[in-house]
Amino acid sequence: MAMADSAGYVPRQVLLMAGTGEYPLEMIRGMRKAGVARITVMGYKGGTSRAVLNLADEVRVFRLGEFKQSLEWMASTGIRYAAMAGQLTPLALFRARFDALSKSILAQLPVKNAHTVFGAWIQQIERIGLRMMPASSFMDDCLPGAGTRTNRAPSEREFKDIQVGHSIALDICDLDIGQTILVKAGMVLAVEAFEGTNEATRRGGKLGGGGSVLVKVAKKNHDMRFDIPVIGTGTIKRLRRYGVTALAYQAKRLIMLNPSATLTAANRAGIAIVGIDSGLPPAPTRPAPEV
Repeated sequence: MAMADSAGYVPRQVLLMAGTGEYPLEMIRGMRKAGVARITVMGYKGGTSRAVLNLADEVRVFRLGEFKQSLEWMASTGIRYAAMAGQLTPLALFRARFDALSKSILAQLPVKNAHTVFGAWIQQIERIGLRMMPASSFMDDCLPGAGTRTNRAPSEREFKDIQVGHSIALDICDLDIGQTILVKAGMVLAVEAFEGTNEATRRGGKLGGGGSVLVKVAKKNHDMRFDIPVIGTGTIKRLRRYGVTALAYQAKRLIMLNPSATLTAANRAGIAIVGIDSGLPPAPTRPAPEV
């Protein structure tokens, strides 16, 4: 059963697959605000925070890589809707002890990246009757729009770099390489690959010696069930550390965790944050209702 509110379709129960960081906390708060009656969290050992587990109505924790066992448990819950939120680091994936099912799935993938790996896992999850919602579901307060969000707007040079970065980043994202690019004075300093945004920021920032811009994008027809771009206060700390002076994102296509704290941190650091109208549709905040 599901109900509707003024903002759209709201399932009565949701199963949240929670990784690390603040993202799962923000999603749980958004679910509660929207009227989700019962939230079950599936966490993983050594990753999901105690704060997330404490907010759930029901909890089950697995080791990363115990896919068959977790699938069997998910099927037994009878829950119809699920979502993914939080980070799984590349290092964690390399160190995971994958079960036979996980190894079989991975062995069939000629190319391994976020879209192929998580896409294959979601395919298995939906086969047991769960409907995966967009990772932007119930994150209404964390999807900033177009325009300058900080006290300082990008300079003329920064804005030109943002335009260059956005165009190139879309091409890179279309190739499923990464979502993030760093640019300075028209030169590409770093492109995100499997190492993740943090390492790409470190490489590009150190190479640029200060004054670079960072652009995050989601491609056309991006699978919003996972891998949606995310920033937060931790992002701002890293930008400041490596001399990145501006950040650009696609309007309504990026999660800004704890927006007030993130923008406050950016203002203190003198970092400009701007949303670009990419002409692409906004990330959905509610699942499509069952027919």
